[in-house]
Amino acid sequence: MGHKVHPKIHRTQVIYTWDSKWFSKDDYAKCAKQDVEIRAYLEKKFKDAHIDAISVERGPKNMTVTIAAAKPGFIIGRGGQGLDEVRKYIERKLLQMSLKVKINVQEVADPARSAAVIAQAAVSDIERRLPFRRVMKQSIDRAMKGGALGVKIKMSGRLNGVEIARTEMLSAGKVPLITLRSDVDYSWKEAHTMYGKIGIKVWVYRGQVFGRKDDIQAEATPASTKRDESEKRTNRAPRQRTRKQSAPAA
Repeated sequence: MGHKVHPKIHRTQVIYTWDSKWFSKDDYAKCAKQDVEIRAYLEKKFKDAHIDAISVERGPKNMTVTIAAAKPGFIIGRGGQGLDEVRKYIERKLLQMSLKVKINVQEVADPARSAAVIAQAAVSDIERRLPFRRVMKQSIDRAMKGGALGVKIKMSGRLNGVEIARTEMLSAGKVPLITLRSDVDYSWKEAHTMYGKIGIKVWVYRGQVFGRKDDIQAEATPASTKRDESEKRTNRAPRQRTRKQSAPAA
């Protein structure tokens, strides 16, 4: 029997942190249910924004929801009207006016290396009836060109509308799922077609991490700063090493 473990929960507390940052002694089940409902509502409402991660922080009287998305314009809307509607819905319907909600929107710096963004793009392509093999190959090519060290995509269901469901998988590079310090981003989405549901799983290997990393902070760093730092390292003049000459023996 295979023992399959979620790649992110397998590395939580080793290189990852929790997306929900709060403490509750008596109302843990209620708070956890609210977090699940908030995430489900945001992912459903802003499906085209390609959300990568959602962070929830609770205080005694307020809540801060941070959304990292590849297309933040779909969330903000014109003049911030979209955020106001979402904030009011969360406060009134999901929290019953128990907390004040503040919503922050951040842009994902490297959407090509985000498993959630890749999976959502594949879902939209599959729902538009594109051939699944072409979708898988194009997704892998974009991720590898974006700097990923390895990508694996698996699709299951009635692919291309056939009568018998099956599973197809394509991969490129390496995806070490056992090493704890390997930064493996994972996402699972469903595409709803006229033939039924098609499950899409994506693994993206982004190198090794020594220490802790936060998905929201790491994904929100602007790409220009990373590019400038890499250019500085490449344009830096090589260090000249001089050998110490020993004095001749008397």
